[in-house]
Amino acid sequence: MTTIRSLAIFILANVCLSVMISTSIAQFIIDTNGESVEEGDEYFIRPAITGNGGSFSLVLNNGSCPLNVGLDNPDLPHGLTVVFIPFVSHHDEDDVRHNRDLRIQFIASTTCGQSTDWRLGERDATSGRRLIITGKDDGTIGSFGNFFRIMQSEAAGIYFIEWCPREVCPDCMLECGAVGIIQENGKNLLALDGDITPVVFQKS
Repeated sequence: MTTIRSLAIFILANVCLSVMISTSIAQFIIDTNGESVEEGDEYFIRPAITGNGGSFSLVLNNGSCPLNVGLDNPDLPHGLTVVFIPFVSHHDEDDVRHNRDLRIQFIASTTCGQSTDWRLGERDATSGRRLIITGKDDGTIGSFGNFFRIMQSEAAGIYFIEWCPREVCPDCMLECGAVGIIQENGKNLLALDGDITPVVFQKS
């Protein structure tokens, strides 16, 4: 009887451990190689649906700064790499988790002389959608315009990016929105408040 009880406890403990490990793994972002996306490593962000353009890149819109985030820079057909910088670091873990606030930063220098961090921009007068631009959000307490979230879609390894910095500003009344593509002046720009663009992450 004692042996059966001990065996049952052993099996239950292993089941619980397996569930905990599976839950932990499920919290992490997975790249196109099936590996965890890690803080500080460089990645291309690509639309998950083919035919939606190449990797995300910096786009000069209206011939002036700040630069927009968009697709298909003709001078950089492979796009630009980004790094992910979580708002809350997890000490011994470099793995990036979904549904957590983080900054997305292009690894590039620009003639605009500004940060290449993604940033929530103003609402476009024509489309009514909020564009994604680059630069530091220094005018807002907490600079929460620079913080986005990677959200898991229904398909494994496919995600969407959302602006909804709940960790940075938990008491704020936020108008959250997911990132999609808008065509403006013949260019594909990223914006909120419209169709969502699912994405994958490819390690450089």
